[in-house]
Amino acid sequence: MAKRHLTRRQSWRIEKIQTERAARAEKRESKLVDELEGGDLGPEQQGQVIAHFGVQVEVEDGEGRLQRCHLRANLPTLVTGDQVVFRSGIQGNGVIVAQLPRHSEICRPDMRGQLKPVAANVDRLVIVFAPLPTPHANLIDRYLVAAEHAGIQPLLLLNKADLIDEHNGPALDELLGIYRELDYPLLEVSAHNGLSMDQLKSALDEHVSVFVGQSGVGKSSLVNALLPGVDTRVGPLSELTNKGTHTTTTARLFHFPDGGDLIDSPGIREFGLSHVSRDDVEAGFKEFGDYLGHCRFRDCKHEREPGCALLAALERGDIHPQRMASYRHILASLEGESRY
Repeated sequence: MAKRHLTRRQSWRIEKIQTERAARAEKRESKLVDELEGGDLGPEQQGQVIAHFGVQVEVEDGEGRLQRCHLRANLPTLVTGDQVVFRSGIQGNGVIVAQLPRHSEICRPDMRGQLKPVAANVDRLVIVFAPLPTPHANLIDRYLVAAEHAGIQPLLLLNKADLIDEHNGPALDELLGIYRELDYPLLEVSAHNGLSMDQLKSALDEHVSVFVGQSGVGKSSLVNALLPGVDTRVGPLSELTNKGTHTTTTARLFHFPDGGDLIDSPGIREFGLSHVSRDDVEAGFKEFGDYLGHCRFRDCKHEREPGCALLAALERGDIHPQRMASYRHILASLEGESRY
């Protein structure tokens, strides 16, 4: 079925209706908060947002107790992983009174292309890919740029390693070799047969992690293997497109039994980079670091300019052609996004 294209007026009407609904919900929520704060509430205490449900969030206190909480109207949008100050309700829901500073956040574009945070205070970005659907270096590199920009440590994770065979093995070896040479942490695992899952658990200990990657690479299967009993729904690959079906609908934080947390977030096919600059993209290609600033021209675009240090490194083999192609592809996509 062909994708329906909305006219500008139709898009405006949809956005207007959504804005009006959000305003009515916020008004009702503000009234509820006023009623709660006028009643019996416990003392202020710190907690962590475990999940977000529309105009409410689920908060966990220091003792592991969970409570649904309303948000004061003057607070910014909260996301899973946020540290907050809240007051517990004596007979029901509590109230969030303050948001504590974030040390990192992961963002993605919403339906209108505006960048929105989806998880906070993450320190490990697990970039998941698999033999099928076929992994693309450009998508992996976009995640690496986003991780660098957000100050989050990346972990490259090849799932479904049991599906490697003589047909896809050579291409996968070449792809993984690029990142091994760059000293990116990389694991090959299988949620299906348990291959190297203990190593993955150790790598996630004492971190707040989030899995990102194409749909169909087995993120939900990994969560189920790491956290038995969670039972995250697993979606099959589409027989027509070999792309996965989205299964997770809201971000939620889970605790690993031996330490560390996992935020299971909605599937992301493309990672939003509309908020980053050319300098940010270059910083995300860490092998560029020794050459940036050494080109003959200060405004060098690293395309065909004489005296370009990056092009010289590429010719010597110090920069892999795939990485340079990926860098150029990302820049081209950013220039396209900036026109809209």
